[in-house]
Amino acid sequence: MNPYRGSAVLSSATFKEQPTATGLSENTRLRLFSGSANVPLSQEIARYLGMDLGPMIRKRFADGELYVQIQESIRGCDVYLIQPSCRPVNDNLMELLIMIDACRRASARQVTAVIPYYGYARADRKTAGRESITAKLVGNLLTEAGADRILAMDLHSAQIQGYFDLPVDHIYGSPVLLDYLASKQLPDLVVVSPDVGGVARARAFAKKLDDAPLAIIDKRRQAHNVAEVLNVIGDVKGKTAVLVDDMIDTGGTITEGAKLLREAGASQVYACATHAVFSPPAIERLSTGLFEEVIVTNTIPIAESDHFSQLVVLSVANLLGETIWRIHEDSSVSSMFR
Repeated sequence: MNPYRGSAVLSSATFKEQPTATGLSENTRLRLFSGSANVPLSQEIARYLGMDLGPMIRKRFADGELYVQIQESIRGCDVYLIQPSCRPVNDNLMELLIMIDACRRASARQVTAVIPYYGYARADRKTAGRESITAKLVGNLLTEAGADRILAMDLHSAQIQGYFDLPVDHIYGSPVLLDYLASKQLPDLVVVSPDVGGVARARAFAKKLDDAPLAIIDKRRQAHNVAEVLNVIGDVKGKTAVLVDDMIDTGGTITEGAKLLREAGASQVYACATHAVFSPPAIERLSTGLFEEVIVTNTIPIAESDHFSQLVVLSVANLLGETIWRIHEDSSVSSMFR
């Protein structure tokens, strides 16, 4: 029996330069706070760093307004606020903005917004007239709120980094996914991009898997959250196909792609994505038996009711914790991904 099946939660590899609680107690400038969007992930990050999450009051007034108060002095401190802007997107984003403003008004030396999942990232350009580039608007809001730096994981498009006039550390969940796949020693691997836009991501993924061959699914999108899959470019017959994407939302693209791969003769199909958005009817689509496993990370919390037998959840806490430590120590972040 595979010990990773059944929504197992795994820890990412321990990094060589892991800080200790003793080291951190001497450096009182580093403070870590969590929003309400993904407290378990924040707690894991704090454990990796050998520290506790800072005390904070969060509540909602009768009219729906949010209230945040930091419960300790952070004057002159380097503060890291952990909050993915996942569902409910607007509430979580607004909470992050209020947290940033509260820290700025409390005289924090530097405020870093740690955003494991960046909501509105798909609205990164105009595809029709009279549309908003909402990913840029969110960047403006974070900057105006008082953030000094952004730490984000697997942005939907790399160009979003340019929407900020402040430092952005863009890291990837792929090391955690790759470690897990390598441990399974899957035979005859072929890495599959679910669309042409994801080819660069899939190619980089394939290179790390001993230069596995690459296949591409030709897709036409008819409307938002609606895609028509047409054909597979590349040889997948008799192979173990690994579909790689940055996120799984409704699951339409990736499940249609899996059907096409099965029809093209793939012996097994795995799905890999950093962000488990899982908007309805994703769970119904993903749990039909098309996939041997659906492998995601915990950048977004997954409700217990949304777990299914093929789901594997990997933790990115160590990766985020190590990145926070390196930023705080002014050491290289990019060297983690070489």
